[in-house]
Amino acid sequence: MMKRFRKWIEQWMGEQFDLPSDIMMDLPRVTMIGNLHIYIENHRGLVRFTNEEVILRFKGGWLYVRGSDFVIKMILPEEILIEGTIHDVVYDIND
Repeated sequence: MMKRFRKWIEQWMGEQFDLPSDIMMDLPRVTMIGNLHIYIENHRGLVRFTNEEVILRFKGGWLYVRGSDFVIKMILPEEILIEGTIHDVVYDIND
């Protein structure tokens, strides 16, 4: 019951203050430029990084980025910019 109440409060506050839902609900924001760059915000940690795979943790899920020749161009506590050839992006939600 507490989760439903919290979700309702977050939704109500977002509507009242006209805030984007990704900020209010801690959702990831993924911006891609073609298949060459991917900028990811609101992550909770880099779990795995290889030339061909990046796994990031989010509140309530995981983000998998697969491709080739990956290079981390920028990394901050909640943001990351990856360059390479992106083949697949999958958001897996934990229930």
